[in-house]
Amino acid sequence: MSAPESSSLLRGFPFPFTDERFRYSTNVEPAGVPVHTAAGRWGAAVVDIDGEYHRELQERARILAQDPTRHAVPTHMRTAAWDATLTLLRELAASYPADMLLTRTGINRWRWENRRLGVEADFVYGDDATLPGGPLHWVANQVQEDIVLLDARAGQLWVDAGVVTFASAWSFGFDLGMSFLEIHGPVPRIHSEGVITRAQEFIRRLQPHQPYRRTNWGVNVGRRLDVSLERYPDWAPDRARMRRADDGSFGRLLHLRVEVQHLVRLPDSGAVMFLIRTYLLSFEQLATVEPWRRRTADVLAHLPDDIAEYKGVANLRDRAVAWLRAADAPPAGPAPH
Repeated sequence: MSAPESSSLLRGFPFPFTDERFRYSTNVEPAGVPVHTAAGRWGAAVVDIDGEYHRELQERARILAQDPTRHAVPTHMRTAAWDATLTLLRELAASYPADMLLTRTGINRWRWENRRLGVEADFVYGDDATLPGGPLHWVANQVQEDIVLLDARAGQLWVDAGVVTFASAWSFGFDLGMSFLEIHGPVPRIHSEGVITRAQEFIRRLQPHQPYRRTNWGVNVGRRLDVSLERYPDWAPDRARMRRADDGSFGRLLHLRVEVQHLVRLPDSGAVMFLIRTYLLSFEQLATVEPWRRRTADVLAHLPDDIAEYKGVANLRDRAVAWLRAADAPPAGPAPH
């Protein structure tokens, strides 16, 4: 995937580090409140459309065509899938009224227009046959977010449906049907520190029409969005090659990967919609924003080894820190006489 125009990326990038030291926390906050950064702002909408819209949707369509298992809606989650679809359409129409229009045309009947994609659809809420591929598949091809639907039973949350094409070192197909606690088993420290238990209880208490969000981060080689475990043979060698990259290539290829994750209690089904929107910014671009350059170098330098390993930066950390700190060095001038 080629890099888009730099200034646009910087303006909307959700820089994740609020302190020089990183530690796991639930770090949730109310959604829809803009966050101002050193380069611009982000977070005004639950569903974010940016300059990567068409490119990322083309990538999603390609992945789904090659691997249909990235979309799953078991029978007991059909109501939640429709609930999620209508919720997303309402969010789009409210946030982008010049391009998105949702109109109720009768009892359970709706008309949708997405002018950015040239999509028009008349559908009956609850009737899968009225939307090609089913509601969740159809709406996932109009948002850049991955969609995961969580159901509650036996006192726990379970990953029971979704469309996930841009997973970061995990597998939607493998995790489908697992509990929230089981899925987060490999994450260091969050169990011993009680983070994941608090997170589950927070999610279970969510109310409709009160969405929350959090950020997550890692590192990425290149602009590859699909670094799922299914595609491990494709992307794993990239990290080894990075150790041999020259300084110019290193900053261009290594990316900070940030997920903005929204938690939305769906009003009709009671399920929780977990949206994951992925943003990528190369270290070369990140270094042009001085506060980000310094903060990222400090965070990586002080990252505990187990977290560095989980974040995928352990083998590149020392060089990444050195590269970021060297990016501050002024160009060499003429030799003194």
